Amino acid sequence: MQARVTRRAALGAGAAALIAPALAAPALAQGRPARIGLILPMTGPFASTGRQVEAAVRLYLRQRGESFGGRRLEILLRDDTGTAPEVTRRLAQELVVRDKVQALAGFGLTPLAFAAAPVATEAKLPMVVMAAATSAIVQRSPFILRTSFTLPQVTAPIAEWALRERVQTAATLVADYAPGLDAERVFKARFTGGGGRVPLELRTPLRNPDYAPFLQRVRDAKPEALFIFVPSGEGAAVMKQFAERGLAEAGVRLIGTGDVVDDDLLNDMGRPALGAVTSHHYSAAHDSPENKAYVQGFIAANPGMRPNFMSVGGWDGMQLIAEALQATGGGEGEALLAAMKGRSWTSPRGPITIDAETRDIVQDVYIRRVEERDGQLWNIEFDRLPAMRDPGT
Repeated sequence: MQARVTRRAALGAGAAALIAPALAAPALAQGRPARIGLILPMTGPFASTGRQVEAAVRLYLRQRGESFGGRRLEILLRDDTGTAPEVTRRLAQELVVRDKVQALAGFGLTPLAFAAAPVATEAKLPMVVMAAATSAIVQRSPFILRTSFTLPQVTAPIAEWALRERVQTAATLVADYAPGLDAERVFKARFTGGGGRVPLELRTPLRNPDYAPFLQRVRDAKPEALFIFVPSGEGAAVMKQFAERGLAEAGVRLIGTGDVVDDDLLNDMGRPALGAVTSHHYSAAHDSPENKAYVQGFIAANPGMRPNFMSVGGWDGMQLIAEALQATGGGEGEALLAAMKGRSWTSPRGPITIDAETRDIVQDVYIRRVEERDGQLWNIEFDRLPAMRDPGT
């Protein structure tokens, strides 16, 4: 590599040529910090996702130490605002070419993970997706691994629960982007496959949605249940307008994935959230020693915040990176990736595995109901589906 390279040249057509030489031999890596490029929406409409993931990453390093495999971990946080894939791709290129990171991580929404995938492939760097949830993400690069979840993985269980509860008709309301479409397809396939009927399918815009007119259409259609998927952070608006439109009084049961009853926002939703039944892979109320310690540490380090499902994706993403560094003695590139594949551990959410072949997460999924305990609202688990894989779409 030439001693001087302009930023324009590095990020332009010559970026690919610069990436490969940036990977140092493992012997030279010892003693140098292992840099992790953490790309998250820290501002904009999905900033709550970024705050949760970053808080969990920082907590992991504070509690577990900052050196693994003889190398100190350095986090380089970058804000992609959550809405511009071209920004995410540019930041990923800068982190690889200029900052010479050993891994990319974060990625709040699917389009942003898609945008960074070619950069990870070209650089031969692990890319740990801590938040985005579309099934197809891991297929975009052989260097992508996921520590979050997939929408099909957490959608199929709630469709099957509704059938067991003898719900015969259910409308769907999803955000109109890849995860929402995943959720819509899987819910409809599972629910109608079991004898249910979906009389109304609604899709809301991802940016600045107004749920009121959609919920009015649901009330007019009079289904027995409404299945909802909206991104983390949008649940409060849905709950407020669900109550204002009188859907519960009209006999419509609210069911969905856990995004709609985000743990960090749940108390602010108030009584309209009570009784909502969702399926998800994490609840701050999960009853295990690991989770109790995690919640206590998270709240102590972040006053005014409660850990949610996005946070646990960040925590486990850091564990995956740290354990792989430890196992390889501070290795890089394909060696680091190989050490991540097939790894299993007990997370605050329960037992998880990164499947060696798919590089996707295998985890328990829980059926939960919003209940009030000691003056606060919690997602209380009452059923469990062990070792769920992504069923696809």
